[in-house]
Amino acid sequence: MPSTLPHTETALIIKAVNFAAQKHCDQRRKGAAASPYINHPIAVADLLSDVGGVTDPVVLMGALLHDTIEDTETRPQELEQHFGAAVRALVEEVTDDKSLPKAERKQKQIEHTLHLSRNAKLIKLGDKISNVLDVTHNPGTDWSIARRLEYLDWAERVIAGCRGTNAALERRFDETLAAGRAAIAVS
Repeated sequence: MPSTLPHTETALIIKAVNFAAQKHCDQRRKGAAASPYINHPIAVADLLSDVGGVTDPVVLMGALLHDTIEDTETRPQELEQHFGAAVRALVEEVTDDKSLPKAERKQKQIEHTLHLSRNAKLIKLGDKISNVLDVTHNPGTDWSIARRLEYLDWAERVIAGCRGTNAALERRFDETLAAGRAAIAVS
């Protein structure tokens, strides 16, 4: 099947996968399986493409790189150097301020989501779908049922600020959230 992206866009997306893989190479997800962290940004980009129909290479690169500033030593200037100002700005837009206490950071994310660009909201939708799946099916060993349900409630409040962005992703989030609540309730 012929490619729908010009070679340069395809090459940049592959470069973003490789960059994210290198930056997250020593990180693992919090779940009991401790899967390689890179699986998460790849899953987010896949959800945007497969479920949401997103083809914009800036958004797909942003999805692949969305945790690099927040969770690695990556500097915004480094992203701009490799991927351009639009990708850097998009990643910065979805990056939490890790210097804040966790509760404040989580509240700011709820409030900030309302003001995100459409592209940042797409990434937020994919991120929360991926995280809800992990919290449901592969939670951290120290995550109680109450903590897992609290995460789902918080994710729902974050996604409330993304409504009207992409119907397919919003439906997938709602289905994933409902299935997660049902699965956690019986565990």
